[in-house]
Amino acid sequence: MDELRNKGGKKAVTVAIIANTFLTVFNIIVGMLSGSYALISEGGHTLSDITTTIIAYIGFKIGQKPADKEHPLGHGRAEAISGLIIMLFLTMVAYEIMSGAIEKLFNPSTITTPDIYAAVMAIFGIFINYIISEYIIRLGKQINSPAIVADGKHQKTDIFSSIAILIGVLVSNIGYPILDPIIGLIIGFLILKTAYGIGKENLDNIMGKIPSEKFVNEIRKIANESSDYANNAHNIKVDYLGSYAAVTLHIEIDGNMTLNESHKIVHIVQNNIIERIPDVKYVNVHACPKGLDYNHNQEIDK
Repeated sequence: MDELRNKGGKKAVTVAIIANTFLTVFNIIVGMLSGSYALISEGGHTLSDITTTIIAYIGFKIGQKPADKEHPLGHGRAEAISGLIIMLFLTMVAYEIMSGAIEKLFNPSTITTPDIYAAVMAIFGIFINYIISEYIIRLGKQINSPAIVADGKHQKTDIFSSIAILIGVLVSNIGYPILDPIIGLIIGFLILKTAYGIGKENLDNIMGKIPSEKFVNEIRKIANESSDYANNAHNIKVDYLGSYAAVTLHIEIDGNMTLNESHKIVHIVQNNIIERIPDVKYVNVHACPKGLDYNHNQEIDK
């Protein structure tokens, strides 16, 4: 599984860097030649894509490191942390683009009407960004990498940016050149919106938010089916660490069982959950005497 994730991560970063390097060079060159501030802004955006892809891959690689003495549950949260760094970087890029657009709006004499080459580049950008973003997001989901998925979602905003640029060029050429910096402003807002989404998703991951109640029910179902002697799985807690989760839960076992017997049941439950749920890497099961009613929140059973 780790080897598959490594290969998937390398594919995603290689494809993203090659595609975005190509788009950056051509967006800036065509933007300068055609007089389109929006296209130059998009060139700055695609340049940021290269940086965020590298950040995502660094987080991915650190997250792949095995558990050690100082990190007994592994380094998985590095992926979510890299997602937050991407959020901060995108916020700065959005600020630069939006401030440049606002400056042009307050100084209309600096606005030029983009020529048709900017529209051709925008159409090309829509096509390339759709293919690349879909590929990266699909690959990120396959290898269960929050960092790669975040990078793919970031890449997807370029589709909307290119559509906005295309509309802006066409409208500018029929007598409304002021729309070009307005499109630049819209691109900045789109980047800011993406930054918010990525930040929220990765903060939820770090804070331990479970993906859905369905996930908890699946854990409960597997625990209860693991053995005829394991009953009423409860007090289930899921802690996500980037691409994988650590789970703790309680099960009820006949209080007259020996320690050896209950120990065996606990390990059967743990192994079944890990084997049947790919997202779960660590499981800790606590055995409760069947029928005993007590408060799970108290530190010591009374």
